[in-house]
Amino acid sequence: MLEVAEPVPGEGEVRVRIHAAAVSPTDLMLRNGQHAATISAQNLQPPYIPGMDLAGVVDALGPGHDGRLKVGDPVVGIVLPFPTGAYADKIVLPVESVVAAPDGVDFVAASTLLMNAATARIALDQLALAPGQTLAITGASGALGVYAIQLAKTDGLTVIADAAPDDVESLRSFGADYLVPRRGDFVADVRALVPDGVDGVLDAAVLNGATFGAIRDHGQLAVVRAWDGIGERGIQVHRVYVGSVLKETALLQELVRQAEEGVLTLRVADVFAPEDAWKAHEQLEAGRVRGRFVIDFSS
Repeated sequence: MLEVAEPVPGEGEVRVRIHAAAVSPTDLMLRNGQHAATISAQNLQPPYIPGMDLAGVVDALGPGHDGRLKVGDPVVGIVLPFPTGAYADKIVLPVESVVAAPDGVDFVAASTLLMNAATARIALDQLALAPGQTLAITGASGALGVYAIQLAKTDGLTVIADAAPDDVESLRSFGADYLVPRRGDFVADVRALVPDGVDGVLDAAVLNGATFGAIRDHGQLAVVRAWDGIGERGIQVHRVYVGSVLKETALLQELVRQAEEGVLTLRVADVFAPEDAWKAHEQLEAGRVRGRFVIDFSS
């Protein structure tokens, strides 16, 4: 736990008093060194503060903001942890990256929305499947996977999801049309349902090229971890990067609306005090997390 200078919002920026910050795999990667090259390339100096998803209250506004927000508004925001992320009492963000929090939702739950939901939305938009086409989702029981199921169903897609035995009922409730065993033979199991192969795969389990066999010729694959592999049989690979939409306010507002309407389900796995953030990282690394761990900065 460190004391740092209070950030001051500049032109077009907003300062948020953070009440909750969700924990994501990107936070683990920042901590364990997988982002060392990015840190070095940008010549960033410590302390390195993780966190991409946050919920809190507008604390101050810099000059040149758009008038959409005011001090005291409950908000959610999304940020890349370069140079600094959301594990903090206060943070300064571009005003475009901050939107009104979902109505009737507490800060802890609200903090779990934007990063994963935006990633799912980008992936689906890049896949650009038409209503009635079939999408298979790996890692379907995780935070990204569930949002992907729910958004795919709103797009009119048929969804095949991988599921452990104790996830079957919940994934059906989120809208999955067909289920295949998690950690089974994904390709064979999908082909048993769709002999010619699915139209697309959204790979939240980071299987990457191991999913090609489940996809039809000239189909689509969306990957989420900067995999640089090349498609085969005319399969197009889409590399999904949530940083590309941090300032797309309308998209963030639409995700909030869908959370308010119950299209997207906010799932909190557990809540930790700031000094226990290491426990959240330890448990996330261990796997089998359903929903998001959240760090509570409200006290």
